[in-house]
Amino acid sequence: MIEAELKARVRDPKAVKQRLDEYALGRAEVYRDTYYDTAEGQLESRDAELRVRTVHGETETRSFLTYKEAKVDEASGSKPEHETRVEDADAVHRMLRGLGYQPVIAFEKRCRNYEVQAGGRQMLATLVRVPEIDGTFIELETLVDEEADVQAALVDVRAVLGSLGIADADLTCELYTDAVVARRAGDEEQ
Repeated sequence: MIEAELKARVRDPKAVKQRLDEYALGRAEVYRDTYYDTAEGQLESRDAELRVRTVHGETETRSFLTYKEAKVDEASGSKPEHETRVEDADAVHRMLRGLGYQPVIAFEKRCRNYEVQAGGRQMLATLVRVPEIDGTFIELETLVDEEADVQAALVDVRAVLGSLGIADADLTCELYTDAVVARRAGDEEQ
């Protein structure tokens, strides 16, 4: 599956949240993400990602192992994604280390997720705050089977973002991982 996704900075989080609340019931969740790579950075050199995510929700905690391949669309950063739920995140962390992968970065995302139906597609809208990064972001994604379907899916995603008051000028491909690394490096210099 390919995750057709757009991400944007949110100028008015309260207004966007109100509009999302009209689409669906939101759920608050905290993501704890750990990204892995080899010591040589083999995954990064291929624009790939390997992540263990533990999601703490109001009623349950669940964990996922995710592998993302290289981007199929440079403008949006959309990537093929392979994800599976795991029962024991600690065991997966140990396995990855045992296979030679090292944790590159770990951080927390505070999210409010909305299941949105639009343009004949099931979408996930996520309002995101990363404590180490200034501002609020929105991620809007849908899954498609073929690379040829990505552009049509992104048109539908962009339409929903527009209905939420998100302008094209607010779109960003900045990665949270890069922003957190930059913030931590700046904190160390002070």
